[in-house]
Amino acid sequence: MTTRSVLVVGTGTIGEPLIGLLARLKGELSVDDVYFYKRTPLVDEVSKVNSLCDKGAKLIVKDLHMAEKFSVLGHKVSGLFDDTLPEMTSVIDCTPSGNANKVEYYSKIQGPLFIAQGSEKGFGTPYAYGINDQILEENDPKFIQIVSCNTHNIACLVKTLDDARDVVSGDFVCIRRANDISQDDNFIAAPNVGSHQDPVYGTHHARDVYDLFRTTGKIYNIFSSAMKVNSQYMHTIRFAVTVKGTLSKDDVISLFRSNKFIALTQKNSANKIFSFGRDHGFYGRTYNQTVVPINSLYVKSGPGTTTVVGFCFTPQDGNSLLSSVAAALYGVHSGEYKSHLPTLNKLLFSEI
Repeated sequence: MTTRSVLVVGTGTIGEPLIGLLARLKGELSVDDVYFYKRTPLVDEVSKVNSLCDKGAKLIVKDLHMAEKFSVLGHKVSGLFDDTLPEMTSVIDCTPSGNANKVEYYSKIQGPLFIAQGSEKGFGTPYAYGINDQILEENDPKFIQIVSCNTHNIACLVKTLDDARDVVSGDFVCIRRANDISQDDNFIAAPNVGSHQDPVYGTHHARDVYDLFRTTGKIYNIFSSAMKVNSQYMHTIRFAVTVKGTLSKDDVISLFRSNKFIALTQKNSANKIFSFGRDHGFYGRTYNQTVVPINSLYVKSGPGTTTVVGFCFTPQDGNSLLSSVAAALYGVHSGEYKSHLPTLNKLLFSEI
């Protein structure tokens, strides 16, 4: 096997587009091979596996017994999990079992950089592309947790405003979609409000943002609430961020426009923004960390402070996908990974 190889574990809502993205861009990213591990052979997912293999990804399974089952469905198996794992330079776990897999497999292997998704709290150093990139080269972590899509969104807003004026406080209401359009389970019939279980930060969203910024030495006074609505499009966040000094609405728009991770829009509905990403985004995704409707912005001046209020949309899993690839590139290329980031930046929209 080659030395510049990435293995994606899982083919669900994060894993499937991540495999496709890596396979289609591997030449530009200087990745030799993209492998993916699928646990169970399913008749209704034959076309998905075939499509990923047609894009150049290679199927890995658990053992010879499973290899035979996949072969019966017409799939070409390129290796077994235990044999493939130590040969990888980056491994991206996209399952809800990342922490369990770390104990059973990953912690016993030297070499690869292991990456898990936002649900796997404690897996490793929290990371979001464009927020705390310094932790890669400074700390050279062997285990990284890609923070959730809403954590990306909130952190991006806070960092953008704090870079111009010191953030005093922030309050965020995460209005979450019920489930992904690819999922049948857990849809809800009506809006459902959540409780504030974190005594300091309200919900885990602000807590996760705190943990993310703590890796850079930054501490913010932020609070979050959360609810779910009966939609499958995009999460929405209502934010109110207070900063020191004076900012006008034009200043705020200019700050947001200058951040490549923020897409501004004249659209006000999630369905139109979602549709734009489906039609014009690479692999049907929007990879920005947040999409801010300009019409929703309101700026209020106070004694020595300015409060910026508005709504923004979280582009499903797109921002987590981009951070997963950025982290994987560090595992593959080490200090030279930055030379490949312009390829990722091409996927970002400045306006939707």
